[in-house]
Amino acid sequence: MKTTTFTKSRVAAAVSVVLTTGLMLPLQAQDNTAAEPQVEIIEVKGIRGSLARSMDVKRESSGVVDAISAEEMGKFPDTNLAESLQRITGVSVSRVNGEGSQITVRGFGPEFNLITLNGRQMPGTGFTRSFNLENLSSEGVSALEVYKTARAENPSGGLGATVNIVTAKPLSSPGERFSLMGKAVHDSSNEAGEDITPEFATVYSNTFADDRLGVALSFSHARRDFQIQQANIQGWQVQDTNTGNRLPVLDPSKVIDARPTDAQGNKIGPAFFPKDMNYEIADFQRERTNGQLTLQYAATDDLTFTVDYTASRSIVGSQSIGWGIWNNFGANINAYELDERGTAIFADIGGDDGSFTANRGTTEVKAASIGFNMAWQLTDNWQVSFDAHDSNNKPDNGADKGSGNTGQIILGSDQLITKIYDYRTGDIPQSYILWRNGTNELRPSEIDSNFSQFFHAPGESEVQQFQLDSTWYNTVFKIPLVSVKGGIARTDQTMGGTNAWSGLRGGPGFNPSYTFIFPDSMFTRKDTGNFLDQFSGGGKGLVSNYYYTYDFDEAVARQTAYLTETLLGDNAYLPDPYNPYGTVGQSSVQEVTDSIYLQSAWEFDVANFPVQLNVGVRYERTDVTSSVRQDVERQVNWVSPSEWITEYEGGDINFLTLTGSHNMLLPMMDLRIDLTDDLVSRFSYGKTIARAPLGNLGGGRSLSGSPKPGSRSGGQGNTNLQPFESTNLDLSLEYYYAPASYAAIGYFHKSVDNFISNTITDITIDGLHDILNGPRYQQAVADLLARGEQATDTAIYNQLLANGHGDANGKIEPNSTDPLIVWSISQPQNSDTKKVQGIEAAWQHMLGETGFGFGINGTWVDGDVEFDVDSLTQQSPLVGLSNSANLQLFYEQFGWSIKLTYAWRDSYLLGVGQGQGSSDAPPQFAKSYAQWDISINKDITENFTVFFEGINLTNETEQGYGRYEEQFLFARQYGPRYILGARYRF
Repeated sequence: MKTTTFTKSRVAAAVSVVLTTGLMLPLQAQDNTAAEPQVEIIEVKGIRGSLARSMDVKRESSGVVDAISAEEMGKFPDTNLAESLQRITGVSVSRVNGEGSQITVRGFGPEFNLITLNGRQMPGTGFTRSFNLENLSSEGVSALEVYKTARAENPSGGLGATVNIVTAKPLSSPGERFSLMGKAVHDSSNEAGEDITPEFATVYSNTFADDRLGVALSFSHARRDFQIQQANIQGWQVQDTNTGNRLPVLDPSKVIDARPTDAQGNKIGPAFFPKDMNYEIADFQRERTNGQLTLQYAATDDLTFTVDYTASRSIVGSQSIGWGIWNNFGANINAYELDERGTAIFADIGGDDGSFTANRGTTEVKAASIGFNMAWQLTDNWQVSFDAHDSNNKPDNGADKGSGNTGQIILGSDQLITKIYDYRTGDIPQSYILWRNGTNELRPSEIDSNFSQFFHAPGESEVQQFQLDSTWYNTVFKIPLVSVKGGIARTDQTMGGTNAWSGLRGGPGFNPSYTFIFPDSMFTRKDTGNFLDQFSGGGKGLVSNYYYTYDFDEAVARQTAYLTETLLGDNAYLPDPYNPYGTVGQSSVQEVTDSIYLQSAWEFDVANFPVQLNVGVRYERTDVTSSVRQDVERQVNWVSPSEWITEYEGGDINFLTLTGSHNMLLPMMDLRIDLTDDLVSRFSYGKTIARAPLGNLGGGRSLSGSPKPGSRSGGQGNTNLQPFESTNLDLSLEYYYAPASYAAIGYFHKSVDNFISNTITDITIDGLHDILNGPRYQQAVADLLARGEQATDTAIYNQLLANGHGDANGKIEPNSTDPLIVWSISQPQNSDTKKVQGIEAAWQHMLGETGFGFGINGTWVDGDVEFDVDSLTQQSPLVGLSNSANLQLFYEQFGWSIKLTYAWRDSYLLGVGQGQGSSDAPPQFAKSYAQWDISINKDITENFTVFFEGINLTNETEQGYGRYEEQFLFARQYGPRYILGARYRF
């Protein structure tokens, strides 16, 4: 225990800064007029102290607010801010690379939640509103506050919740403090990197000149080497009589179809087939560096200046090898088995290819925020504060120092007889190929060049914001009014990015053949013995139990040297996304929001029950400007059996600029009634908003650069989209029955207007002709059938070449006799109102003086926002809606601190649209996921602690699917992580 003496006014200041700004206005008003006796504060550290401080924030707040407090300086409850937030009722996380990254609150996903740093709106990560929490270290954070109900003083944008990250301020904790932490991290999945990687952090805080000058500095660096093993399907395509993709008529002995039949014996409902089947092993190295400097100066007892700078840099390098099959359909299907809902669980498919894919890239995310704050106590009952900051977030996937881009190399062969997809048993679909060499294994000498592609997509999001706030405490009028707070703000947010694509380089396709470019020695054969061995059907259970690895740089160098412009013209192998034959897209959105708010706090009694009332309103006007680079499409060429490429006009670069605007009036009311000293009831009403996704606001139209049959799609933005506007009701009952112990239950209801839905319109564009089903195409089909051959897409393509309709490089161009391409264009529109409701329950209990305790919470949500998996129409569901639950078990006594945590999230909608899915925008669902973590700390001395942490102890895996669980999309395996470390502090 540590005991320190402060004056009461200094205590109140510390509470208001460290816990939350504006939560305790009535108490502050009293403190400013009261005498200042000496009081003693006992600082409780560790798990109990953290839970007690978090509970106090919840109890004393206006509205529904939850919080997580640091256990001590430099030690947050979890290794990651997102992982910590999931301990809060109603919060669940989305994981990236096995770590918590973004949050969903009460069923509303990352773009519906606002992240602030010390009350300042933070920019999203690149061309998005979502903030990736895994890029921000937790060591310099003192608390996380989650505002689930509306508050007029908060910036708008948090329809689900506003999450405020509170950093340490030196004048809030006078004196010298220091913490140094070091960790050794072992990721059990690692194969290519270091088995043990370092992590360290230091936090220093001190005050000078009679505690009028303060400095706080934190720095951290972490490295993690790990591997991800995964299987995936990019998308499922509909084969239906109502679409251009119809099931072929086959010998009945080759078909098992469990779909129901109508009175005429016709099968009812569509059929669904996988576009591909791939397996991948990816090795990663991630480094994260964070730093923060805070300077404070109390010029007088009433005037304090704060300047702070926060910077972070995250860099992730990856290199992977994948293998699998690519499918087109039509006459390619030789045999199949469909389940009762039309999903192919077995398919024998001819044509196209099998390949071995190498990917390499490095993504860097730099973020910086500089801010200034002035807090001035003008009089005993009048406060003014001014805050300004300039913050930015810059992701760049071209951080590879050698190439400056992210690249993908696909080598393989089309010399096959048939491909098999089989998902009748196990967790992992099986795929294998019968090659023309008479075996199920391709020889190194048969590996050919298919194509490569290279990308560069840097982005930037910037927020410049100032806020002027003033609070008046009522000591004049004999009415229940405690305080009035008001303010004005301007937020200028700019988000934009560039997307450069090389096009498909090196052919593409296997005609003509370039197998001689690659010597056999370039390829190393590997078996799949420990690949995806946590899944049934993985590891040694894989039917295709081999793959080849090869050196990325060697493959690029060999193709660059041979596949030149002299040989291939505009198909030349140019490993540069900005090559003359590639495409470059640019887009930006600027939002300027002016706001004004007024908020009042009242205290009175009703029938001897103490009542607190907080009423306010916020008005905002936002002007939106969108600028999009327009590429003009010239034609679509068929360049290999499985690849179609859009070709663009040259000439001047054109930008389309569009504008939009919206006004919002956002009222709020929080009512709290203390039924007893320990029993608190709350009712809250308010309106919150979330602005439209940035991709929807960008004006202009874009068409697919690789418009394969069944995927001829495009998108068109809508700069004048109105924000999602939610009318919220909250009811809760909270029982605080013992120190750091409470039970709470709450009900929430959200009615969301202006829900954004996508409408799909089929259009044709003058000049864009379709080789598919044109006269030359139909003649090629007739030629094949006349010879008794199967008219697969590979056979049709080769016949077109044989008929003289392609150039020397195998490129077939459209002509005026071909029909126009039918494009399915998606455009967002504001539409109907949707409702979400749910129940939250939490129980936190300390078992007396035993040192044991637990916390458990759960959230159950429901609404008319779910995806109808049986409908092929365009839909606008709510992404991320799911039930969730969390459990903490802990023991803290005699220098030991042990915590076991469990987090569960039910299955939920990841998004709408699949990479190679049909134009009807099919869904992506994640299966339910649960994870156990453990933390063990032992105090060797009062200042020195050693600790052990285990993350994902039971080696849980992730799985995803399409409309039905039988429509496999992905399975991922990460492995547990173990951390051994020490912490020194004084």
